[in-house]
Amino acid sequence: MDIIWEIFIILQANLIVCTSAQPNPPKIHEGWWAYKEVVQGSFVPVPSFWGLVNSAWNLCSVGKRQSPVNIETSHMIFDPFLTPLRLNTGGRKVGGTMYNTGRHVSLRLDKEHLVNISGGPMTYSHRLEEIRLHFGSEDGQGSEHLLNGQAFSGEVQLIHYNHELYTNYTEAAKSPNGLVIVSIFMKISETSNSFLNRMLNRDTITRITYKNDAYLLSGLNIEEVYPETASFITYEGSMTIPPCYETATWILMNKPIYVTKMQMHSMRLLSQNQPSQIFLSMSDNVRPVQPLNNRCIRTNINFSMQGKDCPNNRAQKLQYRVNEWLLK
Repeated sequence: MDIIWEIFIILQANLIVCTSAQPNPPKIHEGWWAYKEVVQGSFVPVPSFWGLVNSAWNLCSVGKRQSPVNIETSHMIFDPFLTPLRLNTGGRKVGGTMYNTGRHVSLRLDKEHLVNISGGPMTYSHRLEEIRLHFGSEDGQGSEHLLNGQAFSGEVQLIHYNHELYTNYTEAAKSPNGLVIVSIFMKISETSNSFLNRMLNRDTITRITYKNDAYLLSGLNIEEVYPETASFITYEGSMTIPPCYETATWILMNKPIYVTKMQMHSMRLLSQNQPSQIFLSMSDNVRPVQPLNNRCIRTNINFSMQGKDCPNNRAQKLQYRVNEWLLK
């Protein structure tokens, strides 16, 4: 680590030397970050450096409510006041644009048909802005959150913003009670979730092979992406990309959805780069888990003993059985 730090200091010094002669040094580009080392030799900050290269991203290093986290099910607290999630699509299907951002498979909904979510830990209604996919280069990794130290093959994140308090996602992302992110683990199976099948079938996924590729999708039923369970886990955290604002309430569904081996393989063939550049797989686009720092992990799953305070007393042995669909 000392060697890495020395290299970083040298790079910083070189950056100062190179820019000092310019009357108006360029601001570090907001998109200048990565999940993995770049093989061409140029320095692009990976997660451990996010908070060091840009003062606007300092929460990535010093924040105390960062995401993702490892969910220890033995330390969860049952909250009887957590109501079921309520999804409001107006009974309509939606459309959107699927992008290869170079870091994620991203589906951004159009504004014609709005999707709102409420209930659960939410005081306000939140509007769906984007669906983002994280996935691994191997089946045993790819989710940002861990469950009892175990990763899953991928994680679907439905990113919502508080449309009652804020006018758009950008404003909400840096504001209190701004974001709600619903997270659903992905597992490998012989059959796939019908919503993900629309995104990941061969005819669709090959349209976004390279960075900045985009493809229009229509007739999507958002309800289909949700697993058949009303159970969830929730905690207060942050965005998992720079600038790591601590404005997100996370809701992790207690049941996975499924993708096929072929669909996972197709995602691993997506490139971080444009066609003229070297191929780098988008896989393993995950931020490492962050310290929980005594935050409460709450759930609407009723188990036999209930924690009485937060953070909960470790002497209490809370009885919780993870949904068998997650671990089998």
